[in-house]
Amino acid sequence: MKSTDKKMIAAILAVVALIIMIPLFVLKGAEFGGSDDAGSQVVESIEADYEPWFTPVLERFVGGEIPGEVESLMFCIQTGIGVGIIAFFIGRFVERKKWESSSK
Repeated sequence: MKSTDKKMIAAILAVVALIIMIPLFVLKGAEFGGSDDAGSQVVESIEADYEPWFTPVLERFVGGEIPGEVESLMFCIQTGIGVGIIAFFIGRFVERKKWESSSK
């Protein structure tokens, strides 16, 4: 690996670290809520006696609202499965390209 490549990678990692860290210090006291919460607050401000059409499927089985930690866990598992599927197909395409170039 060339020294210019190493410098470029270090610069990119520094920029990524800044992008991650700056909001944490600039937005002190900010609430990072989800879009579901924001949407329900807007609906309640427009019409106070609004009732949802349905309840989430898992809340029927649990008998109440699902804790935030469980929701985060389920979201992370879903994200991991999606990333795994995408990585699998990208790997297949790369291997196919290698096999095609080696057979010529």
